[in-house]
Amino acid sequence: MSLLEVEDLRIRYKTAKEDVHAVNGVSFSVDGGDNYGLVGESGCGKSTIAHSILGLLDDNARIESGTVRFDGQNLLDLSEKEWRDVRWQQISYIPQSAMDSLDPVMTVGKQIRQSITTHRDVSKAEAQARVDEVFEIVGLDPARTTDYPHQFSGGMRQRVTIAMALALDPDLIIADEPTTGLDVIVQDKIIHKLMEIQEEIDSSLLLITHDIGVVAETCDDVSVLYGGKVMEQGETRHVLKNPTNPYTMGLKNSFPDIDDFDSQAISIPGSLPDLTEEPTGCVFRNRCPFATEACEDGHPEIQTVENQRSACYHTDRVEHLRTEATEPETWGLEFAERGESGDVGDTVLETDDLSKWFTQTQGIIDQLRGNEPNYVKAVNEVDLDVRENEIVGIAGESGCGKSTLGEVISVLQPRTDGTISFRGTTVDEYLDGGSKEFRSKVQFIFQDPFDSLNPRQTVRAAVAEPLKIHGYDRDTIEEKVRETVSDVGLNPPHKYLDDYPHQLSGGERQRVAIARALVLDPELLICDEPASMLDVSLKASILNILRQMADERDIGIVYISHDLASLSQISDRLAVMYLGRIVELGETRELVQNPKHPYAASLLSASPNADPTEERRRVLLPGEPPNPVNLPEGCNFAPRCPKATEECWSVEPERTTYQDGDHEAACHHPVERIEHELLAKYE
Repeated sequence: MSLLEVEDLRIRYKTAKEDVHAVNGVSFSVDGGDNYGLVGESGCGKSTIAHSILGLLDDNARIESGTVRFDGQNLLDLSEKEWRDVRWQQISYIPQSAMDSLDPVMTVGKQIRQSITTHRDVSKAEAQARVDEVFEIVGLDPARTTDYPHQFSGGMRQRVTIAMALALDPDLIIADEPTTGLDVIVQDKIIHKLMEIQEEIDSSLLLITHDIGVVAETCDDVSVLYGGKVMEQGETRHVLKNPTNPYTMGLKNSFPDIDDFDSQAISIPGSLPDLTEEPTGCVFRNRCPFATEACEDGHPEIQTVENQRSACYHTDRVEHLRTEATEPETWGLEFAERGESGDVGDTVLETDDLSKWFTQTQGIIDQLRGNEPNYVKAVNEVDLDVRENEIVGIAGESGCGKSTLGEVISVLQPRTDGTISFRGTTVDEYLDGGSKEFRSKVQFIFQDPFDSLNPRQTVRAAVAEPLKIHGYDRDTIEEKVRETVSDVGLNPPHKYLDDYPHQLSGGERQRVAIARALVLDPELLICDEPASMLDVSLKASILNILRQMADERDIGIVYISHDLASLSQISDRLAVMYLGRIVELGETRELVQNPKHPYAASLLSASPNADPTEERRRVLLPGEPPNPVNLPEGCNFAPRCPKATEECWSVEPERTTYQDGDHEAACHHPVERIEHELLAKYE
């Protein structure tokens, strides 16, 4: 029996200029005890649907038609008072950003307790007992219910929001991008814990995400949304294994496979449809490589195709479409074959014992006594080199020091110790004559393009600014700006040059940021999580652009990310960081297929698999990384390592070389394969 039924839902947003038809006739149902996924790119309407189910639509949103029935009751008919009885007790919500959704001036226990006492006639002691219980369920120490949100890590804060969602034993949990922005190990823990809890309390889950890997591993059924329409729906194992809709095919082929080194991620070209008017043809036709004149004649009705339902006019040749959709050329892309390691050029960057320590604030008594302050060793004795035509990936959990390493290399932060050499010359020598020459050779791409772009500058002005600073004439600036904007895939350039950041999609903004970094023809590009918040198709597009730039412009690239699947797709070499140190470094294929350090092996095992028919065996590392102010005397990873011995706790491991020196790992007890020893420890 269906617990939730959404039927022909249509939602429109009223704006100052034009209305936006965000949801255009969506229907699906969730059975009791089932997990259901809503997947699609940003702007497809999935979060709007969730907010309508929760009665939390913005004031400018209007439900044009349709019904949303929960346990037989039409939720759209409820008054606000009736809604308060439904929310949290029957339907709970796990929001995307745990930090933004928690009150920073209230302890986490009090926030959960408040939600309990609002809906249940219980004493404070009884409510606190339930808070302690749900803390234990999500794997948090009940003693920490008196802590504030800022005292928790990102993954722990997300567990707090899960605990709040579970506090009243709801029948349905709506999780809106619950793991976006989290590193793979934390994401794996969150998803694993959510599945455990859900099985224990026998609730249903509506998971909203753009990550088809998470959907493949958690959901029984799925609807693929685009432009406010359902493009394909059915059992997850059928939809993602054998898609029948071109849009689903594009999404699936955009998802990087950590073990597939010879294929190229497919990025769906073009932008999301203009929804200021209700779609009159197939909503995907302008981006679909298989579109014909028939696709202009109204959006296709969703119909049964093979084992699922699909909205497409060309389902009669679905086998042919599947084959064609795997080819980059079908989507207007050139196949970019990764060069061999011997194709790299001269060394661009080299660090030797590079360290960056942050001094901890001292109390007045310690200062008067002259005590040595404590340090956070964010980067600790790192040796790294980057060569022309090479992408070096830096991987690790949040807080491992990878972003700090990028900022120190690019001299956005001063180093504490060690040396940085650029083209054989120390950075200090470059900076003695002023920073302008060095800044023209080394460029940085930040994680959030909206924060790094001036909202008052057009695309033309943003990309031209570095050229103006370096004294180029007007004609040269205009030519270089147009050429670079075109190189990053914003074509034709004139369509974008006069736009402001708010007029661009997330992927387009990130391309502008890349264009601004490339316009001076740098020799080294440092990218700090440039695609972590983007949809899979947009992420694939950014990865392909960077791979092309490394191959064609003779530049070296440092790509920082917690997403090992993306790193394995574009990196020539991988460096795995843990608490300020590089614990493993090697050629990407060798490191991924044969990791030596238990931490690197754990990272690889935590990457989701987009094939729902393959069961991935999770390896869940215990606890959190140690306090970076008070690190263990020996190996930093010893407190979490299943292979740790007394030697690991007392002696810091030296880096050992494998494969004729091309593969290095700092571990007393290197692993051959993760499946045996680590799984035996944690299962």
